[in-house]
Amino acid sequence: MRTFHAASASFLAPPAPHLHLPPVAPALRAGGLSAKVPVPAAVASRSRSCFPPSRRASRRRRCSRAASSGAAATVTSADDAKKDVLIALSQIIDPDFGTDIVSCGFVKDLEISDALDKVSFRLELTTPACPIKDEFEQKANEVVAALPWVKKVEVTMSAQTAQPVYGGELPEGLQKISNIIAVSSCKGGVGKSTVAVNLAYTLAGMGARVGIFDADVFGPSLPTMVSPENRLLVMNPESRAILPTEYLGVKMVSFGFAGQGRAIMRGPMVSGVINQLLTTTDWGELDYLVIDMPPGTGDIHLTLCQVAPLTAAVIVTTPQKLAFIDVAKGVRMFSKLKVPCVAVVENMCYFDADGKRYYPFGQGSGTQVVQQFGIPHLFDLPIRPTLSASGDTGIPEVVADPQGDVAKTFQNLGVCVVQQCAKIRQQVSTAVSYDRSIRAIRVKVPDSDEEFLLHPATVRRNDRSAQSVDEWTGEQKIQYSDVPDDIEPEEIRPMGNYAVSITWPDGFSQIAPYDQLEMLERLVDAPRAATPAVASS
Repeated sequence: MRTFHAASASFLAPPAPHLHLPPVAPALRAGGLSAKVPVPAAVASRSRSCFPPSRRASRRRRCSRAASSGAAATVTSADDAKKDVLIALSQIIDPDFGTDIVSCGFVKDLEISDALDKVSFRLELTTPACPIKDEFEQKANEVVAALPWVKKVEVTMSAQTAQPVYGGELPEGLQKISNIIAVSSCKGGVGKSTVAVNLAYTLAGMGARVGIFDADVFGPSLPTMVSPENRLLVMNPESRAILPTEYLGVKMVSFGFAGQGRAIMRGPMVSGVINQLLTTTDWGELDYLVIDMPPGTGDIHLTLCQVAPLTAAVIVTTPQKLAFIDVAKGVRMFSKLKVPCVAVVENMCYFDADGKRYYPFGQGSGTQVVQQFGIPHLFDLPIRPTLSASGDTGIPEVVADPQGDVAKTFQNLGVCVVQQCAKIRQQVSTAVSYDRSIRAIRVKVPDSDEEFLLHPATVRRNDRSAQSVDEWTGEQKIQYSDVPDDIEPEEIRPMGNYAVSITWPDGFSQIAPYDQLEMLERLVDAPRAATPAVASS
C-alpha cells in the first residue's frame, strides 16, 4: 500500500512515487518526492574561471589520493607517465569553482615521448579573453617540469569553439555566439554607447572575437563612434544574410550603416527591423556580441531579450538622482527577464584639477544601484575631454590611448565581464541534470546554495504548457496514468538563463522554467499534515 498526497491547484497532477535511491543516497522527505542536497559555498569570492566545468568527481578523487603518494623518479610506461602528469596538474585549482583543472576536463591531447622524457598537452579555455590564461600556462609548465623524469614540457593554449549555452532553436546568425552582453542605461545621454564601444574593443584587445550591434534605430551612434572603411552593409546574394562591416577586427551592424540614416517609423516596424538586423546577420564565430541598447524599457528591449539569449547586462548611469530612477527601471526589467546584471558603470563621476578631485554632479548614484540591487561590481569613469572627443573622431578611447587611466578602467570592466560570463555559463550549464544512478533530476538554480532532487515523472506530469493544460478551462489534458513511473528524460539542455528544455522518450519537448521547478519542489516538500491523502494500492 502506498499513500499519495493531493497537490495544490497550481499543480493538478498527483506526485510521483518514491525515488529509487541507493542506501548511500541522501534521505528523502515524506512522499519520496524531493531531497535537499547540501552544496558547498563558493571557494573563491572573485570569479576567475575560464574553463569548462565537469562532473567527473571520481577522477578528481583518484588524482587527489594519488597526489599524496608523490611521483616516481622514473616511469616505465607512457600510461604511468600520463598518470604522473595528471596528478601534477591536479594541484592547480580553478579559483572560482574550487576544482582542479584535470577534473574540469580541459587538459587535452596529452602526449608522452617514446623516451619518456618529454610531455606535451593543450589547455582548452572557454574564451581566448581569459584574464589569467598566462598564469595557468605558467603554473602548468612549472608543476609538470618539476617531475623528476621530465626534461621538456610543451604547453599549448587554445579556446573552445564559440557556441551559446542555449537549448532552443536559435536563428542561424546567433548559433555561433558564445556570450551576448547588453549595455543599457534606460536613459539617453549618459554615455551608454561610449561604454559599449570601448568595452567591445577592450574585449577584442584581450584576444576575444567580438561584435557590436547598435540597437538604436531612431538615433544610431555607431557610425559616428567608429570609422570603418566600408560604411554600408551588404547582403550575401546566395544566403541572403547581412554581412557586417568591420573596424580594427571588430564586426559591427547598425541601422546607420544601412544607408537610411535615422529612422522615422512606428514601434512594431522598429522591432521588425531590429529583429532582422540582429538575426539575419552572418556574425560568424564570436566570443562576445555587445548590444548597445536604446534608451527606455519598451518594445525593442523586450524583442531583443526574447530573440537573443542575453548572457548578462552592464548598466550605465551618471551621479544624478534622475539617472538612478531610470536605471532602476531597467534593472527591474532585466531581473524579470532573468538576465543578470553583472556591473554598473557610473559615467562622468569626477574630474581632477589643481591636485584635487571634484564631483560636479554629486556622488552615490552608482553605489545606490549596487547596494539596492546587489550588483557586485562598480566602475567609475571621469569627465575627460579625450573620452568625449574619441566618440566624435571615430577612434575609441581604449584604442587611441591604450595605456591611459580610462583604458585601465575599461580593462578592469572587461576582466569583470569575462569572469562573470564564465561563471554564469557554468551555473546555467549545470543547473539541471539527470542522475541515472538514483533516477532523479538534480536541480541547483543559479545563485542558490542548495540542490534538490525531483522525480522525472513528477516533472513530466506537472508540465504547464498548452499541450498538457487547456489554456481556456485550466483542465488537465495529461492524466496521471499517461506518464509511467519509470520514465526517464532523454536530454536536458539549458534555455538561456531561466529554464531548461527536457526531451522525453515520447518525443515531447518540455520547457521547464527554474521558477516552476522551485515551486514544484516547495509543493512536494511542504508539510502535509493538513493535506488529504489519496490512497493507491
